[in-house]
Formats: sequence, C-alpha cells, structure tokens
Amino acid sequence: MTVAAQSAAPPAQDATFAIDRRARFEILGAVMLALFLAALDQTIVGTAMPRILTDLRGTQLYTWVVTVYLLTSTVSGPLYGKLSDQFGRRPMLMIGISIFLFGSFLCALSQEMWQLILFRGIQGLGAGALFPISLAVIGDLFSPRERGRYQGLFGGVFAVAMLIGPFLGGFLTDNYSWHWIFLVNIPVGLVALAVIGRLLPGIKHPERVVSIDYLGAALFAGGVVPILLGLTNKQSGDWADPGVGGLMLLGLAVLGLFIWNESRAKDPIIHLGLFKNRTFTSSVLATALISFGFFGGIVFIPLWFQAVNGSTATQSGYQILPMMAGLMAGSIGSGQIVSRTGRYKWLLAGAMTIATVGILLMTQLHADTSVTTMWAWLAIMGLGIGPSMAVFTIIVQNAVPVRAMGAATSSLTFFRQIGGSIGLAIAGTVFGSSIISGLAPALVNAGVPAEIANQIPQHVSQGEVTSVGGDLGGDLVSRLPEAVRPVIEPLLPAIINGVHEAFSTAIANAMWFGVAAGFAAALIIIVLLPELPLRQHVGEAADARGEAGEADVPARIPAFD
Repeated sequence: MTVAAQSAAPPAQDATFAIDRRARFEILGAVMLALFLAALDQTIVGTAMPRILTDLRGTQLYTWVVTVYLLTSTVSGPLYGKLSDQFGRRPMLMIGISIFLFGSFLCALSQEMWQLILFRGIQGLGAGALFPISLAVIGDLFSPRERGRYQGLFGGVFAVAMLIGPFLGGFLTDNYSWHWIFLVNIPVGLVALAVIGRLLPGIKHPERVVSIDYLGAALFAGGVVPILLGLTNKQSGDWADPGVGGLMLLGLAVLGLFIWNESRAKDPIIHLGLFKNRTFTSSVLATALISFGFFGGIVFIPLWFQAVNGSTATQSGYQILPMMAGLMAGSIGSGQIVSRTGRYKWLLAGAMTIATVGILLMTQLHADTSVTTMWAWLAIMGLGIGPSMAVFTIIVQNAVPVRAMGAATSSLTFFRQIGGSIGLAIAGTVFGSSIISGLAPALVNAGVPAEIANQIPQHVSQGEVTSVGGDLGGDLVSRLPEAVRPVIEPLLPAIINGVHEAFSTAIANAMWFGVAAGFAAALIIIVLLPELPLRQHVGEAADARGEAGEADVPARIPAFD
C-alpha cells in the first residue's frame, strides 16, 4: 500500500498513513509494550500478594487490591476511546501511560493497605487507556486485511505476560522487595512513551465538534461501579443484602439514566447508534460471553494446582503454560488466516466450539486428575479462546466508519472486561457455595465419621483452603477446637482427600457456566454475525471508497457520517 493510493483522503486525516513502514513497526512495538505493561500488572501481583498482606496487615481487604484496579480501568476505558477520537490517539495514550506509571510509583511507596488500594485505583485509571487506544492505533496504521497479521500478536503479548509475571513477581519479592513489582513498570513505560511521543501523529477529526459528555461519564461510572461492587460482595453475601442486591439495583437504575442521557447527548461516550450495526452488536455479545465463560473459570485452575496438587504460587503459574501455548497459537494463527483469506465467520465458530469442548472437559475435574490430563484440557481451551482475542477487534473496526473506530474498539474492550468481571463474580459464588455444601459429603465418602465431617465446613472458607497449599491438613487441625484435635489427627489422610475432592468438584461446578456461555457465543456467531469483505485501505480513504460490507451500509451508524 502506498501513500499515493490514498491521496484522495484529506491531508489532515492522512498523517498517520503517510509515515514510513519502519516507523509503523516502531509504533507497533511501542503499543505492544504499553499492552504488555497492563497485562503484566495483572499477573505479577499474584505471587507477591501473601508477602504484601503480611507486611501491610490487610488480609480482610485483599480482594480490593484486584477489584479497584478492575473497576477504574473498566469505567475509564470507553471515555478514553471517545476522547482519542476527538483529540487524537497520541496525547490520550501518553496521558494513560503517564497516569499508569504514576500509580505504579505510588503503589511502590505504599505503607498501609488503604494506600495500596487507592494507588491501584490510580493505576487502573491509566490502564483504562492502554487497551482500547492501543487497538485503535493498530486500526489507524493498518487496513483490516493487513491487521490480522499484527493484532494476532496481542494474544502473544498476553501469553508472554502471563508466563513472565508469576516468575518475575516471585523473584523480585523473594530477592528484593514486593515494592519492586510496581517499579519494574517504569522503565518499560518510559520507553513506550518516548517512541509514541516521537513517531505517532496526533491525528484527530477537526470537522467534528469537540464536546465531552461529562454527565454521561458520571452516570456511566455511577452505574457500573455499584454493579461490580454488588457482584464482588455476592461472594460473601445474599442477593437480598443491601450490599449485594441493593447496589446492583442502584447500578441498573443509574445505567438506565445513562442510556437515556446517551440517546440525547450531542457527542455521547458510548454511541448508541453503534448497536444498530449488526456486526458490532453480535461481536460485543459474543465477546462478553467468551470472557464470561473463560475468565470466570480459568482463574480457579492455578488454585487447583496449589491446593490439590501442592504446587507453589509461582509453580502454578507455569502449570497453565499449555493453555498459554494454545492461546498464542490460536491468536497468531487466526490473525494470519484472516489476513490471507479475508474470512472469519466459520473460523470463529469453530474456535468457540473447541473452547467449549475444553471448558466442558474441565467439568470432569477430580482430585485424582493427572497433571498431564489437565495440560491437555488447558491446551484445547487456549487454542479455542485465542482467535477471539484478535479477530473480533478486526471485525468491529472493519464494520464501523473510521471516525467511530476508537469508540467502537473501546466499547468492545469494555464489554469484554464486563463479561469477565461478571463471570468471575458468579464463578466465585458458585465455587464458594459448592465447596461448603459439598465438603461434608466428600469427607464422609473419604471415610471421615459424619459427626466430625459436619464440623469441618464451618472452619473452611475459600481463602483458607487456597492459602494452605501442601499443609492443608495441619492448617485445618489448627482451626478446630482443641477438644476434637486428638480425634481428628488420625483421620488427616481421609480429611485431606475429602477436602481435595470437594475443592475439585467446586471448580468443576464453576465451569458449567463457561460451557453455557461458550455455546451461546458460538450460536451468536453462526446465526447473527455477518461476514463482510475486509477493507483494503486505511483511514478515511476506505470510507470514501465504500469498502467493507456494502450490504451492511444501511446499519453503518449514520450519526457518525
């Protein structure tokens, strides 16, 4: 593709596409560094958490270290995407990286648990820009037909981050201090800032009126935050509790106001017209369901390796390497196939079928399941999930006008995160209730007398089971009244077997939601997702040529034109 081939586009819009090939790949590298930062931060913290909780004395608040990051990054993502359409990718991406690095520096200085939670929230505010704008930058640099070759690499970035994160977190914590897991972000982020600031043009759309929907942003945050908080609290509360059902009802009511506002706002954060596009709507639904099923179950697999197989936290990170290999192969391979053939519908349908089969196999998990069997199941699951990480972004960016690309990409990212968040909350609830209700029967089946087996569940919670690892039996005995310990100790082997089986069954039960979600995603792809021709050009030149899905033009968001 040459610059001359795109000379019909306005000069103000063509600055991105006029840069040479070498600069494009330097920008691609910097964008992948930014994504690597956000992905690494999700994995490097896990192995350091026990030391952090000990040092900051915040065991009761440990979930908030993860939850607050998820909340702020999810809420801010669509806003960043909208602002990048109006003010340009470069300034908004640089602002996001800068906020992320500032939050990382503050996290490293934390001396109290509340400080770490607050600073992780600041980190999340910056991370919210990294995913949607990075993907939109790739959409600016390469045509949809080219894009699959490069967006498939994003799955590789996540796989590498998941591979390096547990080792790097454990190494820095053991040999230096947990504070260094946050400081390590800074040099990588500075390199990304330097390249992006030097090479990426700050392109925006001057013909559009620049206005910010501040009320929409406030309503959006005010609706999403209570819902995610309510789902998080559901792990320890009932639906009727104000902190669960009350918060969720409040969030839904505020989101209703948000939708009403977006339908009337001059320049809304989430353009409701996007949902008139069948390609966009079906892609968003399928992506949310995939994340719901995948992340809602896979988070418990490392815990199985720790609590049942006796692995350390760092070792459990490497036990899921077969899934990462499948994920990388599926992501990169599908991107190459889409770029060469221009076809994606049946590729995605087949991938979702493979992923559903992998998750279905996980429902057969038991305490005596071999590690090699687990590796095979994980590889199948990863191979099926991989294509969704690259191909849906190509599909959505191909189906909307170039001026809506940032908003559409950030919306896709948002619904992917929301799906994962809801899946995690529901899977956590199923896991917690299953292990308590199933523990006593599992102990009886293992040979523990019923009168003793019925006393143990009240001393076992999700956190206690997963934290003890190889010393599960001794930890359980220490939690029981001294009067019954002499009776319990001879039964320790049977108790351990029973707890391991109950734990495995609880994880298997949590996987059933993933099976249903994967089946629904495959059905949506087959029935609702149209297969449009991929654009051969980038920028406004593609819109001017009417490329990509002439049959879908009536659904192409007229308000953006």
